Amino acid sequence: MQYLRLFLLPFSCLYGLIGIIRNFAYQTGLFSSRRFDVSVISIGNLAIGGAGKSPMAEYIIRLLSKKYRVAVLSRGYGRTTKGYRLVSSDDSTLQVGDEPLQFKKKFPAITVAVCEKRVYGIEQLQDNHDVIILDDAFQHRAVVPGLSLLLFDYTSLDSPFIVLPAGNLREPFMGRKRADILVITKSPEAISDEDRKRAINRVKPFQHQQVFFSYLKYGDLLPLYHGDNMALASLDNSYTIYLLTGIANPMPLLDKLASVRGKIRHYDYPDHHPFSRKNISKLAEDFSMDAGHRKIIITTEKDVQRLRSVSLHGILEELPVYCIPIHAEIHPIDNEYFNSIIRKYVKQHL
Repeated sequence: MQYLRLFLLPFSCLYGLIGIIRNFAYQTGLFSSRRFDVSVISIGNLAIGGAGKSPMAEYIIRLLSKKYRVAVLSRGYGRTTKGYRLVSSDDSTLQVGDEPLQFKKKFPAITVAVCEKRVYGIEQLQDNHDVIILDDAFQHRAVVPGLSLLLFDYTSLDSPFIVLPAGNLREPFMGRKRADILVITKSPEAISDEDRKRAINRVKPFQHQQVFFSYLKYGDLLPLYHGDNMALASLDNSYTIYLLTGIANPMPLLDKLASVRGKIRHYDYPDHHPFSRKNISKLAEDFSMDAGHRKIIITTEKDVQRLRSVSLHGILEELPVYCIPIHAEIHPIDNEYFNSIIRKYVKQHL
């Protein structure tokens, strides 16, 4: 793998150069960028994959939605529809994408919309909302957000900051300068000062940037079809856990489940994977063939949205399928300051 990355380095140089030219074109006004009077908070990352954008978006929704009219605007990755669309709880992932549908189901009182052209999407939302959260929009330069959050996955900080295809960055590392706030996500719940300093040195914040740390908190297991909620702590080494994921980085979840010491059989698929009947039938067959009496299927909130596809009905309904909810928490040492920055920004732009 290392030799393949070396082979791909020339292509990364070309890709990085294109990114630099593109950013320069926006900075100089050759390509137009639009600012809005409404509060616009962008959440994004430099690397491909899961830096925890959805949990961070949900954190901000919880922080603001009781006082302000909040909308979330996403591209709607993986949907087959085009253009601007308001998300309904009755939609399918093919219509709106898995993450927007998750937002709408968890927070039915807020507005969730999808649109490839974020400028047009904001134009449709701005008159009836106080704040618009842009999900995965750091590279969407056509919009200049009022507040930009850039996320770095703590578990991937040791990876080289190299652009695609030799590395995992969507644009050169210098692009982080556009962000107002850097958030190092998925950090340990108990993190030492030394590890904090090491992480901060790794992301190299500019003078104008604040750095915050967040971690993931796991809730009780929620039944997908039938049964009662289960405390994660109730699982022990007598259980066999059938874990189904189609997310970018399942390692933090694997580590969490490993802490209960049960046997884990992981059915790992790519991010946003459209589960097929063959995929899910294989899982159901393996589960049924297992002679053990204490066994459970666990998946993520994001994957649940795709499991509800009409094409998959009837395969898992009789099995003990649970999803494990997660939410992001800012470390206590940073929490109040982080919240105050977000609230102050929104208040000032009303």
